[in-house]
Amino acid sequence: MPEPISTLGLCFVGYVSLSAYAKGGSAISVEANAARNAANAIMDSMERSQAIFGKKTAAISQLRALAIECGQENWDGDGAAAIDPKAILNAEAIVRALPIGVLLPEFAPEPDGSVSLDWIHSRTCQFSMSVGSNHRLAYAWLDGTDSGHGVASFDGSTVPPRVIEGIFAIAKNGHAPIGTI
Repeated sequence: MPEPISTLGLCFVGYVSLSAYAKGGSAISVEANAARNAANAIMDSMERSQAIFGKKTAAISQLRALAIECGQENWDGDGAAAIDPKAILNAEAIVRALPIGVLLPEFAPEPDGSVSLDWIHSRTCQFSMSVGSNHRLAYAWLDGTDSGHGVASFDGSTVPPRVIEGIFAIAKNGHAPIGTI
């Protein structure tokens, strides 16, 4: 007997495939550019759809609002750098790449132009990640008396497993199983 197929799962798999295609490649023909532009238009439409993309749509909107709010030098009155547009793009890519079931973070600007993605369960149970203009993710966690920090690399499409594990651990108020650094 055939098993039912989740249309949400198919949409997600289709989105991931389309996302990889839309990022581009080495093809430079007129047809390749037209196909890439069409893929980008479809992705934009999907991301604006609350039904398909869910809460990630609102999260990306929050990031874009943060970019506007803190897009000028000295946005904090203390000489902070403007948020780097590449940091916003990287943060958006991380939000898109978060697996289904992972809670979405809160966002905050950092004085060096990076963006902080924060999962806060309580005052003593949180995971924070700094996203800048490169693919380096600096992260730290506090889980009761357990704490730590690390650095991981983001390839633009898959959030590193140790980061996902840390987010899940904080969301479940468990002990962060990221290892000692």
